[in-house]
Amino acid sequence: MHETGLIHNLIHRLEAAARDAGAERVSGATVWLGALSQMSPEHFREHFDAEVRGTVAEGATLTIEVSDDPAASDALSVVLRSVELEV
Repeated sequence: MHETGLIHNLIHRLEAAARDAGAERVSGATVWLGALSQMSPEHFREHFDAEVRGTVAEGATLTIEVSDDPAASDALSVVLRSVELEV
């Protein structure tokens, strides 16, 4: 499933950010959904919440920004904008 791959990639990046910073956990993340990413914020959040269980990102606050510009260069993408860590 396309969504699962995107979420796994995101979680891998969150775990790497925490590891690289020596952080105990990820407390928050902001993602940007391209207009053509084919996921609603609600659908993305459902997948995120299910997949972070048991990871350093479990319980993290997820902020989702949504683009409405199908001509944007990242219109097909999900972009990790920021990560909040607890060191």
